[in-house]
Amino acid sequence: MTSKQLPFDTLVLASSNKGKLAELQAMLGDQVKILPQSDFIDEDVEETGLTFVENALLKARHAARASGLPALADDSGLAVDALGGAPGIYSARYAGGEGDIANNAKLLQALCDVPTEERGAQFICALALLRHADDPMPIICEGIWEGRILNEAIGAHGFGYDPLFWVPERKCASAELSPAEKNQLSHRARAMAQLRQRLGL
Repeated sequence: MTSKQLPFDTLVLASSNKGKLAELQAMLGDQVKILPQSDFIDEDVEETGLTFVENALLKARHAARASGLPALADDSGLAVDALGGAPGIYSARYAGGEGDIANNAKLLQALCDVPTEERGAQFICALALLRHADDPMPIICEGIWEGRILNEAIGAHGFGYDPLFWVPERKCASAELSPAEKNQLSHRARAMAQLRQRLGL
């Protein structure tokens, strides 16, 4: 399948996060243009799901209905073994919506007595693509990126928990990877690779 055979050439991303938009556009390539949902709506849908997949579907449906376009939603987060999988689906609002710095500080505090060998963690991504708001057969793809949580923030790239996430295969923090490197290794990259395959890109 080529891009000309795709049933769409434009998607709305069910997020206004510029970091996610840039990453996903880079991964998807120039076959499909991704627009932020802020071009159509100001408010985010309430994330009432109990899993990454449920929340991705809620967000994609909301964006598709508001824009009239096919919608792609990413719901992702960090699951820390020593915290029973927390912050999980609440990763972005772990510190009450105060932003990345506060989230990272709260995570470090929660793990302050946990030794290095017990700080295993996974970044998890669920992508949901709806061709329209009432699409009964959404495309769902998932990716997992294994690593561990550092004792302090390192690096200046990325966003979210990237400065605290140690990448074993590169022996550095996620925030020390270049955008191109991260787009090959991350949970989002793994889910997007599945989506590209499903779309025949």
